[in-house]
Amino acid sequence: MVVSLRNTWFGNIRGDLLAGMVVALALIPEAIAFSVIAGVDPKVGLYASFSMTVIIAFSGGRPGMISAATGAMALLMVTLVKEHGLQYLLAATLLTGVLQIIAGYLRLGSLMRFVSRSVVTGFVNALAILIFMAQLPELNPNTLGVTWHVYAMTATGLGIIYLFPYLTRAVPSPLVTIVVLTAVALLLDLDIRSVGDMGALPDTLPIFLWPEVPLTLETLAIIFPYALSLAVVGLLESLMTATIIDDLTDTPSDKNRECKGQGIANIGTGLLGGMAGCAMIGQSVINIKSGGRGRLSTFAAGLFLLLMVVFLGDWVAQIPMAALVAVMIMVSIGTFSWESLANLKKHPTSASVVMITTVVVVVATHNLAYGVFVGVLLAALFFANKVGQYKYVTSTLSADGTTRHYTVVGQVFFASADKFVEFFDFREAVDKVVIDLCQAHFWDITAVAALDKAVLKFRREGTAVEIVGLNEASATIVDKFAVHDKPDAVARLMGH
Repeated sequence: MVVSLRNTWFGNIRGDLLAGMVVALALIPEAIAFSVIAGVDPKVGLYASFSMTVIIAFSGGRPGMISAATGAMALLMVTLVKEHGLQYLLAATLLTGVLQIIAGYLRLGSLMRFVSRSVVTGFVNALAILIFMAQLPELNPNTLGVTWHVYAMTATGLGIIYLFPYLTRAVPSPLVTIVVLTAVALLLDLDIRSVGDMGALPDTLPIFLWPEVPLTLETLAIIFPYALSLAVVGLLESLMTATIIDDLTDTPSDKNRECKGQGIANIGTGLLGGMAGCAMIGQSVINIKSGGRGRLSTFAAGLFLLLMVVFLGDWVAQIPMAALVAVMIMVSIGTFSWESLANLKKHPTSASVVMITTVVVVVATHNLAYGVFVGVLLAALFFANKVGQYKYVTSTLSADGTTRHYTVVGQVFFASADKFVEFFDFREAVDKVVIDLCQAHFWDITAVAALDKAVLKFRREGTAVEIVGLNEASATIVDKFAVHDKPDAVARLMGH
């Protein structure tokens, strides 16, 4: 216990604290922007980012991962806020947390094993594209305050980010970028957009708030659909991000604990006046690339965020957006799986189609849940089709020409059941047919129905049928659902 605590909290103190500072700075404009999307005051997103980050540091299952207010969650809140107001959003946030805790106890985090590598790669690439696209308004020449100075500052920031590590890795280069560009902007008195232009920063600490909504079934009917959507999208994004961070750090994480941790964090967020949130891949990657590895980095990010916006708000407001744009462009470049482009020719066509489809759907809809759902569905269909192809039937005729022996090899289920029946010659004039299933497996009732169909068709032609070699699992489902060994089986087959 003590060793685990030391490793996850105090095994990388200096790196975690510096990384936490970088993440805190990157969280500020994001939280404000997401508040605007949701239609709430900027302080709602900032309080959410603080509370989510601090609470998840203790309750989450993935050390070093950052959770806060996110764009994917904000988009789901727009209608609720517009029609019912902030108090109902806070109530929905609490219910979101409860649903996520239930998901954790139901061990739904284990379902991540059904998400294929192609879907994860598509998810990562889509997020990288969305992160980059989110920076384009800050570089749009038609946007107020965007001059050539912005492009120069952004280019300088990227230069510092990628070149500074050659000098020293003692200080994260994104932090150096933010400090240097802020100093340049202040010294030269550049008229460019800054964090303060995004919205007013809070000047007080968050306080305990119970949502002022009637505790009635009508309220539940209003918030439940939103809470369910928020819970699903939040868990999906969090678990996918956890998988990515697992790969980046070569360490495992507890997905079911992460479900519960996200739920606890959202309940805490709702009680402190914040909007529902989830894991953020961009900030999580910033944390890892800046040297953050343990829970202390996540906790420090939340703590620094609160201190900065409440006590150092005047200074933080002076940070040029160009500096943060440079950091986020670095994140998008580092997040994108460039290897996946080279693998398009190497990997099976089905895997490439799944990856590309996931990217297209996520980017087109800006909804991670849609993209992952479509990707998982496609991967399942391709898998079922591929497994269904690994099946064949051989046959031999006895020396006296009276008995045909069929040997079935492979998996028989809904995708291969029709092909299974097509292998048999029902009009051959033989007295007996032996169907050897010792190298086959029957998975579902569709497969059992196909076996019934084959046996009863042979019997209808006056041919005796013997089934041999069923393994235990196949025999169990066949015995339970088959009708070929039941009275009036032929009549059932013919629909009489």
